[in-house]
Amino acid sequence: MRRLLGSVRARATLGATLVVAVALVAAGVAVLLSLRSNLTDQADTQAERTARNVAADLAAGTPYAQLSLDDDEEPVQVVDGAGRLVAATKGLERIGGTGTVAVRPQPTATATSGDDDEGDDHGGDGRDDDSALEPGEIDDEVSYTGGSATIDGDSADYRFAAVRVEVPGKGLLTVHAGAQLAAEQSAVNTALTALLIGFPLLLAVVAGVTWLVTRRALRPVEGIRREMAAITASADLARRVPVPDTHDEVARLARTTNETLAALETSVERQRRFVADASHELRSPIASLRTQLEVGAAHPELLDVPGAVEDTVRLQSLAADLLLLARLDAGERPGKGRFDLGALAGEEAARRDGVSVETETVEVGGSRGQVARVLGNLLDNARRHARSAVTMSVRREGSWAVLSVADDGDGVPIGDRERVFERFVRLDDARSRDEGGAGLGLAIARDVALRHGGTLTVRDAPAGGALFELRLPLAD
Repeated sequence: MRRLLGSVRARATLGATLVVAVALVAAGVAVLLSLRSNLTDQADTQAERTARNVAADLAAGTPYAQLSLDDDEEPVQVVDGAGRLVAATKGLERIGGTGTVAVRPQPTATATSGDDDEGDDHGGDGRDDDSALEPGEIDDEVSYTGGSATIDGDSADYRFAAVRVEVPGKGLLTVHAGAQLAAEQSAVNTALTALLIGFPLLLAVVAGVTWLVTRRALRPVEGIRREMAAITASADLARRVPVPDTHDEVARLARTTNETLAALETSVERQRRFVADASHELRSPIASLRTQLEVGAAHPELLDVPGAVEDTVRLQSLAADLLLLARLDAGERPGKGRFDLGALAGEEAARRDGVSVETETVEVGGSRGQVARVLGNLLDNARRHARSAVTMSVRREGSWAVLSVADDGDGVPIGDRERVFERFVRLDDARSRDEGGAGLGLAIARDVALRHGGTLTVRDAPAGGALFELRLPLAD
């Protein structure tokens, strides 16, 4: 059960069914209450009509004995001001809800020969002192109650309407007339039965449709899941998940997944190439150093100490470059220090021969050591390719600190101006002139520039060589 509810399709179906069920119950209750209210209003109207008809007959002077009270379905009671039942429906056996349970009229104390003398107890004009009605007037106000009655052995529920009437010679009389609620009860029961039968069927339809629609909507997601599982099992990052021919969230998910796979494939390929190139670059100095040491062990007089030192320095430099690249790839953030880029450029230029410097005081933020590494790499690269001169300048441009390193060599072809910043990339001409470079200096320089919020680009220098331009944001 838990596994089933763990499915998005099952949860969506259950949620939709519950929402529809609550809505249907609320709507069903509202319909039943509205139906009952309307039918009750109809019964009230019918009871009031009967009561007013009897009251009209009384107001017209009709004696009690001549009132039309022989209806087997509508119980009627006429009560005088003293609460005595003076007239009632023939066959009335029991009644409740009208305020009096009497079912047989009670004769008045002064009645002798007819109903016309019954009003003598109320005074000469038959007026009830508490009544605000004129003789022969029927009250506009009606009160309603619920109750039951038995007529000729048939019991039923009724709605009773009470109407007051001022009758000359008889005083204030109250007419209670009832209307059966059988039709209302039957209609409500029928509607309730229909709802109890229809609601489960409707909920079943909603659940089934939601299940099918959700299954259809999630089918591409299942395809994406299967393909991702296959990619994980095969480790083939060249594969891609299917993209549905829609413009919804699932299609965007598939496209984003493919973009992630492409980025992952590029990263893994780059990592493999990096490891292969690093192994290749390390193999040469290690092999050379081993050869020299083996020769020196066998023939000490032939040991090339300067060569061994050179190979060791080369290994040390390559290991340092690889370590820095690993730290940069791991997302190491630069420090939050401040330093003068012009002063740092002067220090780096002073360590190398043949470099002319023109700087000004410009403060930047970040890691002074990493930026110094960038300047050193740019200067070393320029000196390897320059014919006679290398120039360095530092200036301020708006919110940027700009450092330029130019040489008078052959420059960098336009098509290779981005390739030179890739790792282990050395142009053919550089490879023939460079005895120690591994193709990591410019790659490190650009990575450090980017992590400091800056840029590193190359273009033609005024003297005809290459001009590398480093831009870093000024310190706050």
